[in-house]
Amino acid sequence: MSRRSERTGKLIQREISGLLERQVNDPRLSKFVSVTEVVLSPDLQYAKVYVSTLETETNKEDLLAGFNKASGFLRKELAAHLGLRQMPQLSFHYDDSIERGARLLKLISELNTDEDHKISSRNSLHRDKGGENGTNKRGHSRRR
Repeated sequence: MSRRSERTGKLIQREISGLLERQVNDPRLSKFVSVTEVVLSPDLQYAKVYVSTLETETNKEDLLAGFNKASGFLRKELAAHLGLRQMPQLSFHYDDSIERGARLLKLISELNTDEDHKISSRNSLHRDKGGENGTNKRGHSRRR
C-alpha cells in the first residue's frame, strides 16, 4: 500500500467514525460501532471499510445493511469534508477481530485460573506429605 493511500484511508476512517458519532441516525449503526480499518485500492477508486461492534446481540447482516443504506450519505459527507478529486466507492465488511481477541483473552484467563488451581493443589499436597522440619511422616529426610 502506498503512503498516499494509507494516509487517505486513515482520513476516511477518522471521518466516518466522526459521522457515525454525530450525524448518522440509523439505529442499526449505534454508538458501539467502530471503523477498524479502511483499505484503498491503488488507484483510490474503491475503499473497503472494515467495521466492528462491541454489542453481542447485533446481527452482522443488519449492521452491514445499515452501512450499505447509509453509504450514499457517508460518501457525500466525506467528499465535502475531505476535498478529494474523486471520492472512492465505499464497500463495508464486518471485522470480527475484536470478538476473536476477547475470546482469546477469555481462554487465556481460564488457563491462568486452571494453572493457579493446579499450583495451589500441588502446594497443599506437598504440605500434607512432609513434616515441618524437612522430614516426611516416617521421619526420613526428604533430601537425597
